[in-house]
Amino acid sequence: MNPTRKRRLIVVSLILGAVGIAATLTVFALQQNMTYLYTPVEVLGGKVPADARFRLGGMVKAGSIERASDSLRIGFTVTDGDAEMPVEYTGILPDLFREKQSVIATGTMQGNRFVASEVLAKHDENYVPRDVAEAMANAHKKHAVPEAAKPEAK
Repeated sequence: MNPTRKRRLIVVSLILGAVGIAATLTVFALQQNMTYLYTPVEVLGGKVPADARFRLGGMVKAGSIERASDSLRIGFTVTDGDAEMPVEYTGILPDLFREKQSVIATGTMQGNRFVASEVLAKHDENYVPRDVAEAMANAHKKHAVPEAAKPEAK
């Protein structure tokens, strides 16, 4: 092998090695910043890794909002129709946050409650995150009363 080809081979090998290292570091960095969306059923079913940061999606249960009188701490319950998860959040809530509205909370599990670091509320009546909408639709189908069992109107 002549010296010119040898130098080219070394340069190409170094470039490919640097690209490989950069790609590996990028993948690891992205994995650490990923937050997956789960419903209360999935959380209670054990699908969430221990000590993982994730998003909890569902609807705010009616009558579940409890505000602390001396701080910005608020407690509420997120439901997907099959299960309920208590959530605790300290901070200012979005203006559209209210009962029976879609919500996505980002945080971690602490014992049997979800401690949120961020809460997002739906922005209009047409918006529901796709994963949450699918979970809610499945829950409604499961709990729907069959047509034959419905009482007839007289």
